[in-house]
Amino acid sequence: MPVSVPPIRSTGGTQVVRRYRPRVSWRAAALSLLTAAALTLSGLPAAAQTESPDIRERLEAIPGLTVVEERATEPGFRYFVLSYRQPADHTRPWRGAFEQRLTLLHRGFDRPTVLQTSGYNVRTTPARSEPTRLVDGNQVSTEQRFFTPSRPEPADWDLLTIRQAAADHHRIIRALDDIYRGAWLSTGGSKGGMTSVYHRRFYPGDLDGTIAYVAPHDVVDDEDSAYLEFFETVGDDPSCQATLADLQRESLERRAELVAYYEQRAREEGWTFDTTIGSADAAFEMLVLDTAWAFWQYQPVDRCADVPATDADTADIAAFLDEVSGFDFYTDQGTEPYIPYYYQASTQLGTPSVPTDHLDGLLRYPDLYQASSYIPDDIELFPFDRRAMPDIDRWVRTRGTELLFVNGEYDPWGAEPFDTGRGAQRRDTLSFVAPRANHGANIAQLTEADRAAATDAVRRWAGVADEVRTLRGSEYIPALDDVPEETERRPL
Repeated sequence: MPVSVPPIRSTGGTQVVRRYRPRVSWRAAALSLLTAAALTLSGLPAAAQTESPDIRERLEAIPGLTVVEERATEPGFRYFVLSYRQPADHTRPWRGAFEQRLTLLHRGFDRPTVLQTSGYNVRTTPARSEPTRLVDGNQVSTEQRFFTPSRPEPADWDLLTIRQAAADHHRIIRALDDIYRGAWLSTGGSKGGMTSVYHRRFYPGDLDGTIAYVAPHDVVDDEDSAYLEFFETVGDDPSCQATLADLQRESLERRAELVAYYEQRAREEGWTFDTTIGSADAAFEMLVLDTAWAFWQYQPVDRCADVPATDADTADIAAFLDEVSGFDFYTDQGTEPYIPYYYQASTQLGTPSVPTDHLDGLLRYPDLYQASSYIPDDIELFPFDRRAMPDIDRWVRTRGTELLFVNGEYDPWGAEPFDTGRGAQRRDTLSFVAPRANHGANIAQLTEADRAAATDAVRRWAGVADEVRTLRGSEYIPALDDVPEETERRPL
């Protein structure tokens, strides 16, 4: 069915659409929240105690929005799985539509709201992002277009662009803005952080602040020296990276044994290699190339002591490779959920590089380490858009406001971070690095001074007064805040 929405109109690359309500000043917001705090009972915002009409009724009244189910969650919160009908092409909405999956953790009509995304699928169990807890807010979590089931049918892959995804987020905010009239923040980690910045670039009037965690920014895809330099200096002890390099070389020296092991595992587990990388041998080479990257991305630095020596048993080497990189990750079954990411990396986002000089004479597949290696033959890859990331870069450096970037010191994705540019302080834009942290870096891991500055910015953008921070919702709630990721490994 056609979806009745106005098409995107270009205004110098930025969609200038202001929000339906005037922005609430920090002073006015603080006064409103102080009033709510005075009426608070048992740590629950006053509006949440006597909300009328009911939040479910409000949701069900939004055109195109479906309440799929409501699930039980912590007292003082309500949790919904939702579906929102989106145009497949926001510039030509008559070209068809798809259902975008999202969730809502409702705290209260008087609370700020955080638009959160992982950049991939959305989880359907309640969990709060760090900014949501810091502001004691509502949280709308979105699944990105083309990640199943949020995929148009048939899938026209040229519609998987950062601008189309930004328009998805813009429409979600427009749909919910009359319900949640307080401040709106956006956040995400890794690809989710990148996605949040892209949304902000095209629709700067949608949001009062953006918090991007461990979000890389590959401005020029062909220039990857920053990643190679990272591996020369990462860690507390240079011997750790040297040991990983030796392990990679030894693994390729034992290719015959380890590929035989891989193939046996594939038969036992039902894994295949036909759709994407092509063979167990090629998948094994990709796994080995990825080992140092995956180690620094996810493992704590004290795991350096666990890297097998070159004279270790093959079984011990296989076990370590499986734990760090994951043999299942490079199979058709492991790759398929992430094809939309690999497509975007191949067409707009860019692909990083890893050191290979120490593997001379042992590699069989030239140019294997790139995102396009994962794309099935039946998906047409459009030419790489060399304007997309430089455009984002210019906006962040010169015009981006109320932006917060948090990176990890030992995270390879942090080798090419967003550059906040000159005048960042004037534009209320901040960037911090969490010491010795990896791809799980967050505000809590920053130094004390940086943590205080970052927390102050988030709460200031949300219009949350000091007195309201004592509400139960801004405290640590294990059932909502100590929730492990549903996916242990992601490419980004």
